[in-house]
Amino acid sequence: MKSQLTPPKELFLARRNALVQRIRSISDSSIVILNTAQEVARNRDSEFAYRHDSDFYYLTGFMEPEAFLVIQIKGGETITHLFCRPKDLEREIWDGIRLGPEAAPSQLAIDHAHSIEDLNSKMPDLIAGFDQVFTRNHADTLMDGHLRRWNGELAKKARLGISKPSTFHDVESIVHELRLFKDAQEIAIMQQASWISSQAHLAAMKRSTPGLKEYHLEADILYTFRNHGSESVAYNSIVAAGENACVLHYRAGDSTLQDGDLCLIDAGCELLGYAADITRTFPVNGKFSPAQAQAYNIVLAAQEAAIAKCRAGENFQAPHEAALKVLTQGLFDMGVLNYQQHGSLESAIENKAFQPYYMHRTSHWLGMDVHDVGSYREPHDPNKAWRILRPNMVLTVEPGLYFRPSKEIPPEFWNIGIRIEDDVVITTDAPMILTRDVPVKIEDIEAWMAKSS
Repeated sequence: MKSQLTPPKELFLARRNALVQRIRSISDSSIVILNTAQEVARNRDSEFAYRHDSDFYYLTGFMEPEAFLVIQIKGGETITHLFCRPKDLEREIWDGIRLGPEAAPSQLAIDHAHSIEDLNSKMPDLIAGFDQVFTRNHADTLMDGHLRRWNGELAKKARLGISKPSTFHDVESIVHELRLFKDAQEIAIMQQASWISSQAHLAAMKRSTPGLKEYHLEADILYTFRNHGSESVAYNSIVAAGENACVLHYRAGDSTLQDGDLCLIDAGCELLGYAADITRTFPVNGKFSPAQAQAYNIVLAAQEAAIAKCRAGENFQAPHEAALKVLTQGLFDMGVLNYQQHGSLESAIENKAFQPYYMHRTSHWLGMDVHDVGSYREPHDPNKAWRILRPNMVLTVEPGLYFRPSKEIPPEFWNIGIRIEDDVVITTDAPMILTRDVPVKIEDIEAWMAKSS
C-alpha cells in the first residue's frame, strides 16, 4: 500500500510551478531559497530520528538533511537548483545511502543539483541580479546567517555592476496557502494513515484490562503503527488513565489502569509525511458507568453537531460554536452549571462558564503537520473574518469535557476526562470522516471490548 501511495516526482514539480505562478504575480525577478530541517542532537554521539521540514518536502519530495532548494524566476524562465549532501562511501556505510547531486535532477525533476559543500561558493552568483528573495523571514538563524554572508559577497562587487536583492518576502505564507488545500494524493495518504491509526486504537481497546500500565497500551499503539508501515508517530502519544485524562498533553506513564476508570488515548501515526490524529475515550473494564456514559454522550453529541457544520460555505468557527452549545447545555444537564448562577445558555456561553471544563478549541488544520499550516482567518480580509471552509481542507473535530475534583462538580463526575476526535475532509457535499474505522458510540465500543476479551 505504501509504495502505491508514494507521490510521483511530477506532483512535486506541479507544486513548485504553483508556487512560481503565485510569486510571478508579485515579481518577475525573484529567487526562492528554502532549506530543510537540521539534525538535532539527542545526547552525546546520538541524534533524534531525523524528520524533514514539511514545506521543503512538499515542494521537493526530498527527505535527507542538509539540503537547500533554490528557484530562479526571471520573466518567463524558471530554473530550479537543489543543494544536497554528496555521495560519500564512508558516511553511507555509517548513516545510509544518499541520493547525491548526480542522481537528484532525474529523481526529483529539478534542473540542477550541487553538493551542499559548494553552497556558499555558488549562492552569491545564483542570487545576483534578482530583485526579490522569497524565504523564511527571521524564522531560521541558519538561513539568516547565510543570506547576510551571500549579500555581503555581492556588496563587494557593486562597482562591477552586480546587484544584490533589495526586498525579502516570507515564502511561508504562500506555501502554507497551497498546503491548506489537499490534492487527491494527499487525501489518499491521509486515509491510509487514518486506517493505520484506527487499528492502533482498536488494539489498545482490545488489550485494555485493569492492572495493566498506560505504557502497555502505548506499546501496542507503537507496534501497530510500525507493523503497518508508518514511519513514526505524528505527535507524542497520549495514553491517560483515570485522573490523568484531565491533563491535556499527558504522556503515557506508569500509572495503573484501574477497574471503573476511563482511559483517554490521543494517538496518530505519520505516513509518507502526513499525520492522522485520533482521540478515543473508553472504559478500562469495557463497561461505561452511568456517570461516564452521561458525560461521554454529551461530548459525542457535541462532536456530531460540530461535524455537521464541517461543510463548504461554513466558516472555521462554526464547528466550535456548535460544539460549545451542546457542551454547555450538557453541563447544565449534569448539574455542573446552574441557571440561577449563570442565567441562560447563551449567557453562560458568552461568559465562558464552560471554560473550566472545556478549555481548548474544537478544531485545527491537519496535514503534513498534526497542527497543520494555513490561516484560520481570511488572509485578504481587513476585518480578519473566520476562514470560509472550502473543499479539500482537512481539519480535526475534537470536543471534550474534563472534571477535576471540585465542590462545583457532583462527585460521580470527578476525575472523568473525555475527548473524542476525528479527522474530517471538507467536500462539495457531506463531510468525509477519515477515522471512523474505530468506533465512537458507547454500544459499539462496549461491543468491541466485549468481543476482544
